[in-house]
Amino acid sequence: LHHNGSVKIGIGDVTGHGLESGMLMLMVQTAVRTLLINQETDVVKFWNTLNRVIYDNAQRMNADRNITLALVDYQQGHLSLSGQHEKLILVRANGAIEEIDTIDLGMPLGLIPDITQFVAQKAIFLSSGDGVVLYTDGVTEAENQQREQYGLERLCAIVQANWQHSAQEVRQAIIQSLRNHIDKQKVYDDVTLLVLKQK
Repeated sequence: LHHNGSVKIGIGDVTGHGLESGMLMLMVQTAVRTLLINQETDVVKFWNTLNRVIYDNAQRMNADRNITLALVDYQQGHLSLSGQHEKLILVRANGAIEEIDTIDLGMPLGLIPDITQFVAQKAIFLSSGDGVVLYTDGVTEAENQQREQYGLERLCAIVQANWQHSAQEVRQAIIQSLRNHIDKQKVYDDVTLLVLKQK
């Protein structure tokens, strides 16, 4: 989402599948857009309001669902990461990789009415050639016919081996590697992948 010269990127995963899960993710998107339009810049208020909307709606729907969600705010090489989701892969121009755990940056939405005490932010600066990879567990937990998961280690290795290329080419290399791994095995989960690279 573009807003006031910055970009807000969200990636998340709702427990379960089907209509209820889809509706909750749409609610998240709507609530985030509403908070942006209302220019809510306090990260704790932003997340707590977002959580309260999801919690109240899940209770009203009697839906036993929760949502992992990470939000990345980007502006001119500066990233601000908040929320709990899969590890973010930070890649430097030389291919060096750092896995950034989001466990202490938030908690799943919709579990409890107030998440104020769990909200935190991590600042990251990207120099030219640096970037990040965001993904859902549909990537790392994808299985082959021997029931072996694709895994974070394999994902990082493919990212590192292809980082000298464009973001689109890195993304395509990951997708091809993932398809090769899955082969004829049934895909059980959504696969979401985003590669960002600083010019």
